[in-house]
Amino acid sequence: MSYTETIGSRTYRFADLKTLMAKASPQRSGDQLAGVAAASEEERVAARMALAQVPLRTFLNEALIPYESDEVTRLVIDDHSPQAFAEISHLTVGDFRNWLLSSTTDADALTRITAGLTPEMVAAVSKLMRNQDLIAAARKRPVITRFRNTVGLPGRMSVRLQPNHPTDDVKGIAASMLDGLMYGCGDAMIGINPASDNLAAITRLLLMIDDFRLRYQVPTQSCVLTHVTNTIAAIEKGAPVDLVFQSIAGTEKANAGFGISLALLQEAYDAGLSLKRGTVGNNLMYFETGQGSALSADAHFGVDQQTCEVRAYAVARKFNPFLVNTVVGFIGPEYLYDGKQITRAGLEDHFCGKLLGVPMGCDICYTNHAEADQDDMDNLLTLLGVAGINFIMGIPGADDVMLNYQSTSFHDALYVREVLGLRRAPEFEEWLESMQITDARGALLSASPQQPLLEGANDWMGIA
Repeated sequence: MSYTETIGSRTYRFADLKTLMAKASPQRSGDQLAGVAAASEEERVAARMALAQVPLRTFLNEALIPYESDEVTRLVIDDHSPQAFAEISHLTVGDFRNWLLSSTTDADALTRITAGLTPEMVAAVSKLMRNQDLIAAARKRPVITRFRNTVGLPGRMSVRLQPNHPTDDVKGIAASMLDGLMYGCGDAMIGINPASDNLAAITRLLLMIDDFRLRYQVPTQSCVLTHVTNTIAAIEKGAPVDLVFQSIAGTEKANAGFGISLALLQEAYDAGLSLKRGTVGNNLMYFETGQGSALSADAHFGVDQQTCEVRAYAVARKFNPFLVNTVVGFIGPEYLYDGKQITRAGLEDHFCGKLLGVPMGCDICYTNHAEADQDDMDNLLTLLGVAGINFIMGIPGADDVMLNYQSTSFHDALYVREVLGLRRAPEFEEWLESMQITDARGALLSASPQQPLLEGANDWMGIA
């Protein structure tokens, strides 16, 4: 089905829904690289005007990637709930935007329709929204998950403590981990990107974190971000696996490039559940995504990069994740050129994920060859804090010495919590107070050698 829109004396024609969606997207370098972006701002406006008139029902009848050739499309269509969709089935995309922003649409209403939304519907409505709309609507939709603590409660924001090391040195990782905990970070999880995929090295890191967690009774969860097949192997060998990690994308071909399928993810999910390590819940999958991953794998099929990204959230939703992390600026300026594009993408990803019922966090980051700097990250951090982000990253100095990119620091987390009044996960907050790291209000106490965490540091791993 084709779509048209007239502006003045010029009529714009869009061959199909996929083309219309791509032309309606805000400007970004990845869509320009793929040759799917609007040729002018006027064409972009025309596409948005036409998209606003498309009934939401259309997305159930016109698949952007064919059902027969893509298992992600099959997942989206087969898992769609007509009952949940009924409440909004009469709306166009433009009407849906107005409904989302209405003062009468609250968290209960957004929760009711979640199973009736497809990623394409959600991506479409985001293209009609200003940044403030994305913030206002996402803020209405908390997504709460539990493993050893509770993440995503309104008024709270968690931090993934990322103590990476370029040689996987256990003492170096442990030192960064202690540093982050003394700043009150780590309630989302302690997550290490290993420099090696060697199973013995991965197991050594898992054992180190688990030993620390048990010694100090830390109510958090750990993860070593290796390929899901390595995690399954580690589970089979008895390693103490908490969260199961995998990078995912929004098409079957892109996921195949990651060496995964929906069946493999199900196997990993079942393996993680079999360990029964959660104490307050059993959400245990940790997924990472990023706009541009399908394009970089030549697996986007002409679909714009933001819509491909939102399809990845449908994959994540299938496995009841604890955390989903859009690593927004990591892939590079070929896909998100500058701070403005990174900011817009981060707000889109958070909104779209939350609307689909996914516990969204964001690695607010950029690579050193992007037209962005730490001021841009400060802006996005603040905006996402207002929008109700589930978690952000905590990295020593905001500079990851293993992955070589710029993110957010322990101090950045303190900033956004202070200015927006955001608390930590409640179980973790109680632990910090018991360890004399924070007071009852969550404010950091001055460090002293008598604090329990520092007092035992010499014994644990021989760290001064």
